[in-house]
Amino acid sequence: MNPQLKKYYIFLGASLVFSIGLQIVLGMLGVPWYISIGLVMAIFILLPMYMRRRQAGNFGGSGSGGGFFGNNGMNNSASVKYVCLVCQNKHNGGSCPRCGSKMQRADF
Repeated sequence: MNPQLKKYYIFLGASLVFSIGLQIVLGMLGVPWYISIGLVMAIFILLPMYMRRRQAGNFGGSGSGGGFFGNNGMNNSASVKYVCLVCQNKHNGGSCPRCGSKMQRADF
């Protein structure tokens, strides 16, 4: 199992235990059940969101723009190079400038 995923599950379980304990304490103090349930649900939802945002900050992301279409902290100046399958020449794209072949593979 991925260590980060394991850490996330441990944190999720700890927040669940904390939320249930908080609900019991608030119930003993006489707080109405709908307020304590709302508070517990807010904590159970907001704590993992905070953890996810903090984790995204560790990777250099800003918490937005990541994923499929965002740059996810990568440098935009890094372009894809192509390697010709016929003569093994590295070039920027299109047909090979050395042999004219259009058979190529991407080299990241």
